[in-house]
Amino acid sequence: MTTRQWWIMMAAGGSALLLIGAFAFQHLGGMAPCKLCIWQRWPHVIAIALGVIALMLPGRVLPLAGALAALGTAGIGFYHTGVERGWWEGPTSCTSSGVSGVSTDDLFDQIMAAPLIRCDEVPWDMLGLSMASWNGLISLLLVFFWLKAVRAPTAA
Repeated sequence: MTTRQWWIMMAAGGSALLLIGAFAFQHLGGMAPCKLCIWQRWPHVIAIALGVIALMLPGRVLPLAGALAALGTAGIGFYHTGVERGWWEGPTSCTSSGVSGVSTDDLFDQIMAAPLIRCDEVPWDMLGLSMASWNGLISLLLVFFWLKAVRAPTAA
């Protein structure tokens, strides 16, 4: 195994572990994901696919694309963190907003159409950081792994 392949396996494997963790929280822990949680999963899927392909093909393009995928999920994770902490509003389809100037009928319709899982609530945290925050931080580490693969020699 080359150094490049090792870094690719660490990066893609990290994305796989984060996805497994997300699915474990969902299916074993009973924590349904919000819209932003789902959005964070897709770049990990892309990174895993890029990793599998990059293990078989030489070049720097695929590991660089993997780094971009990891950076994408980190960005979504940090955006989600800001929504959770109230630094900015998230998508209107999964966060609460003010109700001034809304009729009672419109307010009732909004309540009935609201998703069950909101993006601006933290269902779980560890050391003061939510799952979105942890995803953002760990994904930045995965960006580093991908960039190490980009710079690594392709021969053993």
